[in-house]
Amino acid sequence: MDLQIKEKTISLIDSLKSTCQTYGMGNDGNEYKIITQVFLYKYLNDKFGYEIKKLDERIAKAEKWEIAYSELSEDEREDLFDTMNPDIPRLNPEHLISHLWNQQAKGDFDLIFDQTMIDIADKNIDIFSTQTTQNTKIPLFERLTQYVTDEAQRAPFARALVDKLVNFSFEETFSEHYDFFAAIFEYLIKDYNTAGGGKYAEYYTPHAIATIMARLLVGDDADLHNIECYDPSAGTGTLLMALGHQIGEDRCTIFAQDISQRSNKMLKLNLILNGLVSSLDHAIQGDTLVAPYHKSDDGQALRTFDYVVSNPPFKMDFSDTREKIAAMPARFWAGIPKVPAKKKESMAIYTCFIQHVVNSLKKTGKGAIVVPTGFLTAKSSVEGAVLKKLVDDHIVYGAVSMPSNVFANTGTNVSVLFFDNSRTADRVVLIDASKLGEEYKDGNNQKRRLRPEEIEKIITTFRNKEAVDDFSVAVTYEEIIAKKYSLAAGQYFDVKIEYVELTQEEFEAKMAEFKSELQSFFDEGNALQAEIMKQLGKVKYE
Repeated sequence: MDLQIKEKTISLIDSLKSTCQTYGMGNDGNEYKIITQVFLYKYLNDKFGYEIKKLDERIAKAEKWEIAYSELSEDEREDLFDTMNPDIPRLNPEHLISHLWNQQAKGDFDLIFDQTMIDIADKNIDIFSTQTTQNTKIPLFERLTQYVTDEAQRAPFARALVDKLVNFSFEETFSEHYDFFAAIFEYLIKDYNTAGGGKYAEYYTPHAIATIMARLLVGDDADLHNIECYDPSAGTGTLLMALGHQIGEDRCTIFAQDISQRSNKMLKLNLILNGLVSSLDHAIQGDTLVAPYHKSDDGQALRTFDYVVSNPPFKMDFSDTREKIAAMPARFWAGIPKVPAKKKESMAIYTCFIQHVVNSLKKTGKGAIVVPTGFLTAKSSVEGAVLKKLVDDHIVYGAVSMPSNVFANTGTNVSVLFFDNSRTADRVVLIDASKLGEEYKDGNNQKRRLRPEEIEKIITTFRNKEAVDDFSVAVTYEEIIAKKYSLAAGQYFDVKIEYVELTQEEFEAKMAEFKSELQSFFDEGNALQAEIMKQLGKVKYE
């Protein structure tokens, strides 16, 4: 059944994308808004129906629950709302998909459709909105038909969308507790995190890396409660969802910030699908470096967290805001990258995020951040200063170098640094996993992905602090300092010389082979020299 519902859900997503294409919005900049919001509307409609059936026997027994619900008095509806979990949206009968279906014949159906979405957003704004750093509420839904340029096509477009939503229900996923919405979310947004995803697409974190980070930070059977998790460059929330899943969604609160409007919309969807509605209020859109939203109770210092994860952009032009950031030396203790005379977009913004992640850890907090592998051997500038402090203060306790081409559309080699602000580690685990993974094609891109057994190998080796030939070492901070602060595992591997036992005959045969090869090199060299002299002679006499 799990497979069947997955196939139906994927079919729904494909049909919504097809409808967008039919009405001229395939790969349009606004397509992701339509796909994600219509999908979310369907999800919430079915979630609402599932929950009210548990609360009212008449609705549960009705052939069509929507009709039974519409026959309730206003007082009865309010009583239902009072007993419902706050994480469930409040929908009136006119908000339901079935009601829209019955309104399709009306000529202004596009206005009816849009107004329905706006009404739902307004009614649920206290629970289901996110916000900006300036406390502007970002509602659950917005008007969608406005993105169809031809006004005459807007009503047919809205009808086509509603047509796609009535063929199946998500209800069985709620009753069976299928854990498949993480995979569905990945499928839903995949077209918006590849070539069309802009600068942020290349920093979309592969699921395998998110899993490794979460499992190494949390452990596999930790009994945790009231845990606070934070990502200052949250994107669509992949790292936070992996962390929440590892801890238990009901045992943690998610805090997030990201500069991208698009990411915030997708993060909102991700939180709802993963049962983290109560964290929506902490999903902030805005520039984390200039205006970090999450502060301590006094509103002055940064709020600190149990777990902090981040996959920041590695290089970006932030010259417009550099001076504002540079005016906060206490936050950015290792400094801010200078603005290059050329290629402003090559500013190493990730160094600012490393500093912010460390500043955001509780005294016993743990963190993990994705960095370019070149950072592991940084010697100068801000990079070198950051690396030195991480080692000198015993904050870093591990580094894992990942295979190349694991990201969507960049060849940048990446590593993951692990921090522990309790600073109690006696050795640092360094793993070179760059040779792991299998090749596969994703469109025109040649990519690599870690296989399940390779993920387990990384996790087990790291936890056990094992030394494995050409793969891992566990070294002291003194050894790292002696290696000029290098966190590259390869610099600690012993150079091995293989000795092979040979018989006298085998030895003589090998020597004869070497002599023959050497003679052929001499012969080729002499012939080449003679040809050059011959050509030079010709030039001289001409």
